Amino acid sequence: MTDTEATSLKKDQNEKKMSSFITRLISGIVLMILAIVLLVHGGLPLFLASYIISIIGLFELYRIFGIHKTSLGCIGYITTSAYYLLLWLNATGYFTLMIILSLMALMAFYVITYPTYKISSVAAAFMCICYAGIMMSYLYLTREMPDGKFLVWLILLSSWGSDTCAYCVGILAGRHKMTPVLSPKKTVEGAFGGVLGAALLGFIFAYVFRAHFTEVTNPPLTSAIACGIAALISMIGDLTASGIKRDYKIKDYGKLIPGHGGIMDRFDSMIFTAPAIYFALTFLH
Repeated sequence: MTDTEATSLKKDQNEKKMSSFITRLISGIVLMILAIVLLVHGGLPLFLASYIISIIGLFELYRIFGIHKTSLGCIGYITTSAYYLLLWLNATGYFTLMIILSLMALMAFYVITYPTYKISSVAAAFMCICYAGIMMSYLYLTREMPDGKFLVWLILLSSWGSDTCAYCVGILAGRHKMTPVLSPKKTVEGAFGGVLGAALLGFIFAYVFRAHFTEVTNPPLTSAIACGIAALISMIGDLTASGIKRDYKIKDYGKLIPGHGGIMDRFDSMIFTAPAIYFALTFLH
């Protein structure tokens, strides 16, 4: 390769990187605007958005496991839809029954169609119902809590905020690999910085808006603890999504969000932080 060809190749690579960065940036801005509108409004729009994200995330996972167009997949979609219907009707007392019935239905199809499906496919179908189908609903449930119009922002702070803080601390002071095989770039120092950063962001946010809280005792301290807990748990969500991709040798879950991939690529940590914030606030309150 001549010097001219090498220079041209390097220029093309830089242009591709810049184009990818701009695409990712624009998508991120659009997502942030949508998030602000939905979280401020709450109610039915946020409920429907949570449902759509859950269904798409479920589809992306099922596609990886090869069951997105099977009877097992249909049971997952129906169960998730039934869950959201019960949630909207405030019939939470039927959640346990719904989960048990879905497991029975999955097992019934496994037995009736044997050996069409492996038990591993049944297990994956059931796991994904809880993982992508149900856990994302806690975004809406947190918004519906007392003071939820402020508390719901803790989910974003503990998810996206901790990612940013962890990245910065990892770049500046990262020395010890946290999961060298699963995610070589993540460090113990970065994880520590992400948790502290999320807790600090939660404290600052609640301190600024403390006069608007009516039900939460000591909003800054409560929010800091909740964000710290959620940030720690969000790492599990991020690494779980990465682990599944490594197991099945894929780069992204989908191409729905330009520059980011699929729903599970963008909301992998939030799926864990949403219920973490909800239950942390419930117990702290």
